[in-house]
Amino acid sequence: MVLDYMEKGFLDNIVDMFRHDESLFHFIVPMIQDERVRVRLGATALVEELSVTHRECLGRLVPELGGLVTDPNPTVRGDCANLLGIIRHPDALPFLRRLKADDNESVREIAHEAIADIAGVVP
Repeated sequence: MVLDYMEKGFLDNIVDMFRHDESLFHFIVPMIQDERVRVRLGATALVEELSVTHRECLGRLVPELGGLVTDPNPTVRGDCANLLGIIRHPDALPFLRRLKADDNESVREIAHEAIADIAGVVP
């Protein structure tokens, strides 16, 4: 249901749902694996919104998101790196470092940017 709502463009409603029910956060991972572009873009917008108010909840997703660095789809790997950069949790660094040697140039660039974003907030 959440993924279908995202495809229909109900981002504001989804953000409100996530802000009030932290058990929904696990839906973020399947969002970036979804074949629908609008769902994947919505996942990025959702994480950007939630990173302001729910950084700790997003931090708990790092291991699950990190598991996607080996996904066969470079779009998923790139989206994973992007989300890890938005979340800016130091536990994301080992996953992002793996992507620095990715076969896909775009994935490598996104990983480098995410590492730099995290390095800017890690003491």
